[in-house]
Amino acid sequence: MEIDIQGVTHTYGKVAALDEISLTLKPGFNILLGPNGAGKSSLFGLLTGLQRIGQGNILFNGKPITKNRASIMKNLGVVFQQSTLDIDLTVKQNLAYFASLHGLAPDKSISRITDLLTKLDLSDRLNTKIRYLNGGHRRRVELARCLIHQPSTLLLDEPTVGLDIASRRLIHSVVHDLAVKQGVTVLWATHLFEEVSPTDPLAILLNGQLVERDICSALLTKHQVSDIHQLWDVLTRAN
Repeated sequence: MEIDIQGVTHTYGKVAALDEISLTLKPGFNILLGPNGAGKSSLFGLLTGLQRIGQGNILFNGKPITKNRASIMKNLGVVFQQSTLDIDLTVKQNLAYFASLHGLAPDKSISRITDLLTKLDLSDRLNTKIRYLNGGHRRRVELARCLIHQPSTLLLDEPTVGLDIASRRLIHSVVHDLAVKQGVTVLWATHLFEEVSPTDPLAILLNGQLVERDICSALLTKHQVSDIHQLWDVLTRAN
C-alpha cells in the first residue's frame, strides 16, 4: 500500500505540531527519524485517523483517510509508543481477542502466525499472562498482535524504546524482513541512529517540519558526511 501525505498541518491550540508535511511512503521499510517532541506521534495519530487533519490530506492507495478510515484500518497494523495490552490476559488471549475484533477465528489466526511467533521467541509463552513478561517480550506480543490479520501496512511508533539490545535487534530484523520479502509498507518511527541503514528511505522530522527525505546513503552524499550522526549534526545546526 502506498501512503501519500500531502501538505499536512496539525496544531494543538496555537502550537504547530506538524507544519505542511509532504511525504510518500512506498512498500518496503521506511524510517521516520526525529527526537522526542518532533511530531512523530502526532503524525501517527493522523495516519490512524485518531486525530483530525487540520490542513492537507492523507491518502492510502489514493483514498483519503477522512472518508475511508474503516476500510483502511482493516489493512493497517499499528504499534503505538504506549502499550495497549491487557496485562491480566495471557499472550494467546490478547492475540485471540484482537483476532476476533477483525472477525477472525482466534485459533486459526494464531496458527497462521505460528512461524512469526517462533521468530519472536513467543511460542513457549502463549499461556503466560502479560504482567509476567518483561518489556522486550511485551513489545514482541504487540508486534505479533498487529500482524495477526496480515495487514499490508505497518505503523510503528518508537517500537524498541526502552528495550534491551537483543529485543531491539530481533524486532527490527523481523519487521525489516516483512517489508523486504513480503512487500509490507512499514513506517518505523525512531530517535535511535543505530536503527537507520544506508539503504533505508529516510525522512527526518525536526520541530514539526520535514527537513530531509531520501535514501539515507543519498542524503549522506548530498551533505558530504560519512554517517547518520554527522548528517544529524549538519541538519540540526541548520535548523
